[in-house]
Amino acid sequence: MGSFSIWHWLVVLMVVLLLFGSGKVSTLMGDFAKGIKAFKKNMADGDDASMEATAEKPASSIPPPGVTAGSSPTHTTQKA
Repeated sequence: MGSFSIWHWLVVLMVVLLLFGSGKVSTLMGDFAKGIKAFKKNMADGDDASMEATAEKPASSIPPPGVTAGSSPTHTTQKA
């Protein structure tokens, strides 16, 4: 019940070929192979410029709540 027989897979293959045609399936598999090759090639390249950490620190940052810009943060407690 958990696995399919060879006859099941042959019927599925025939239905796929009838729906898409052999040319469409061949083109699809060729495109898939090109994608895998491109992926492997890019994974092998170690010096990818897009992956380098060249981000600069922003010129200004947003202060946390309760601190005005230009002042040093002070720790105050509020009594409820």
